[in-house]
Amino acid sequence: MSRDLALLPKAHLHLHFTGSMRVSTLADLATTHGIRLPSALLDADPLHVPADERGWFRFQRLYDAARACVRSEANMRRIVAEAAQDDAAEGSGRLEIQVDPTSYAPFVGGVTPALEIVLDAARLASQDTGVDVGVIVAASRMRHPLEARTLARLAAHHAGDGPGQVVGFGLSNDERRGETAEFAPAFAIARRAGLASVPHGGELLGPAHVEDVVGHLRPDRLGHGVRSAEDPRVLDRVIDEGVALEVCPASNVSLGVYASADDVPLRALVESGATVALGADDPLLFHSRLVDQYAIARDVHGFSDAELAELARASIRASRAADDVRARLLAGVDAWLAP
Repeated sequence: MSRDLALLPKAHLHLHFTGSMRVSTLADLATTHGIRLPSALLDADPLHVPADERGWFRFQRLYDAARACVRSEANMRRIVAEAAQDDAAEGSGRLEIQVDPTSYAPFVGGVTPALEIVLDAARLASQDTGVDVGVIVAASRMRHPLEARTLARLAAHHAGDGPGQVVGFGLSNDERRGETAEFAPAFAIARRAGLASVPHGGELLGPAHVEDVVGHLRPDRLGHGVRSAEDPRVLDRVIDEGVALEVCPASNVSLGVYASADDVPLRALVESGATVALGADDPLLFHSRLVDQYAIARDVHGFSDAELAELARASIRASRAADDVRARLLAGVDAWLAP
C-alpha cells in the first residue's frame, strides 16, 4: 500500500500569490467587482499553451485578468488565508508564497501597505493553520531594474525567517525579457539583508539562461531550472554551487516546455545530485496543487516512498524556515516513512 502523500510533511517553495487562488474565490471576486472573466479561468480544464511568444502571451493575459480581480485588503487577506489552508490540507508545514506588491498597491494605498497586508495575513494564517508562512517579494523582468531595487529595499526592511516575514527576493515573469545582469544590484541589496535569492530561470529558455542567472544573481534556489538537465556542465555548476531547483512538473507541461509529464527530467535531476523541491506554481491556471506534483513523481517517474520522502526533506532543507520548524518537519517525514 502506498502511503498517503497528503500526510507527508513537506515545504512548498514555489507558489505565486494570484496563481494560488481557488477558482471559486476568483469567481467570487469577479462577481463582487463586476468583472467579466475569460471562460478559460473558470472552466474545469487546466491551461495548456505552447512555449512560444503567443503561448506565453495567452498565459499572461489570463493571469493578468485574474490579478485584476484582487482589489482590496480583504481580497488579499483571503488569498493568503486560503493558500495556507490548502497547503495544510496537503501536508505542507512551510509555505513561502511569492508576491509582487506593486500589482496590488493602487487598491490599498501603496506598495508598502500592500506588502504589509500580505505579511500580516501570512502571520495570522500561520497561527490559524499551523503552516509556517513566509513571503518572497518578487520583481518583474517586464519592469525597469530600478523598480527591482526599490522592491529589494522594501523586502530587506521586513527580512526575517519567522511567520509573516520576508524570507527571499525573486525575479519572475517572462524570462526572455530584460537583461539578467541589470537586476544584479537588486539581488545584492537582498543578499546583504540575509534574504534568499530565488529568481526564475531555465524554463522557457535553456541551460545558457540558467548559467546567466546563476552567474549574475547568485541564487540560493532557482525557480524551475529544469532546462539545466540539457547541459551536464551547467547542471554540475548548479549542483556545485548548492543551488536548489524548484521544479513544477505540471506547469512545465501546461506551458509547453515538455509534451507530457514523463518528459520532465525529474529523475535525471535527482539522480545527478541536484536538490529538488517540488512546487505547484499557479494552481489557479494549471489545476494542479502540491500533492499532485508528488503524485507525478510517484505515478509517472516511479519514485518510491523512500524517494518521495527524500524529495520532501530536500524541500524542507531548501526552505528558509527556522531551525525548530525544519527539525519538526523532518521528524515528521521520518515518521511518515516508518513501517
